[in-house]
Amino acid sequence: MEYRHTPVLLAEVTQQLSLQPGSIIVDCTLGGAGHAKRIQDLIGPTGTLVGIDQDDTALDAASNTLRLGQQTILLKGNFGEIDRLLTEAGLVSVDGFLFDLGVSSPQLDFPERGFSYKVDNPLDMRMDPSNAPMTARDVLAEYSESELTRVIRDFGEERWASRIAEFIVAARARRPIETTFELVEIIKDAIPASARRSGPHPARKTFQALRIEVNHEMEVLERGLRAAVRWLGPGGRIAVISYHSLEDRIVKNVFSELSRGCDCPPDLPVCACGKKPVLHVVTRKAVIPTADEIERNLRARSAKLRVAERV
Repeated sequence: MEYRHTPVLLAEVTQQLSLQPGSIIVDCTLGGAGHAKRIQDLIGPTGTLVGIDQDDTALDAASNTLRLGQQTILLKGNFGEIDRLLTEAGLVSVDGFLFDLGVSSPQLDFPERGFSYKVDNPLDMRMDPSNAPMTARDVLAEYSESELTRVIRDFGEERWASRIAEFIVAARARRPIETTFELVEIIKDAIPASARRSGPHPARKTFQALRIEVNHEMEVLERGLRAAVRWLGPGGRIAVISYHSLEDRIVKNVFSELSRGCDCPPDLPVCACGKKPVLHVVTRKAVIPTADEIERNLRARSAKLRVAERV
């Protein structure tokens, strides 16, 4: 199966990053290099493109798509490791960062990866199988009912989280839950029929929650954002495309916190904290895809782009 990737908000991203010939740009979620290819074209032969991905399939695909040479650096790793990766790459500062937080098409479409509720395969869901010990199967087997409820409620925003957790615990007492279809049937049994008649697939939110938990996505996101800001030179920009409210909330909170200066009490005559803004939020309101783009690429429908600039 070919590694497919249709970049979301491509024109908006390249415009907001203010790309110039000679810029140093880091694509923290390289994927199929859809964004990276356009970025590489705009920063020209003198610019440096750094692509980070924890998936060997993505890195292999990107190496066939991009112009390789001294100005293109492909790094295997998680964007939570930005400090280590960019230090090893010999960089001093960066002009722009891109985070596209969507799960890439192959991870969803390659059935053996265990992300999809549409094909029956072992429950895995690890983004980097070579470097992560816990699978979705392990979570289902080892977490308590209250822990499962927390994961499904907080990361899946699933109304029926406690009931699904209860049914998982009951099912695993009979035999281990090993495959995606086994989990789908448990979820369908847990959610009342009336709630399953409309809306998205009943397993979608639980599968999302398990993927986030297995890969520690929320913790990694916040760590990666803060590290990227530290690497930005003055005037450098960070662009983040998120796809659900949990991610978007973290992006908004980090940008908001780092764009605030003094937080002393208003009645204090002189600032005592010494805090100064690190960022200027460029997009006060998130940029969303056009109707035409959503029609061409359904995976863009929930995308939100937020951009901030280093001051």
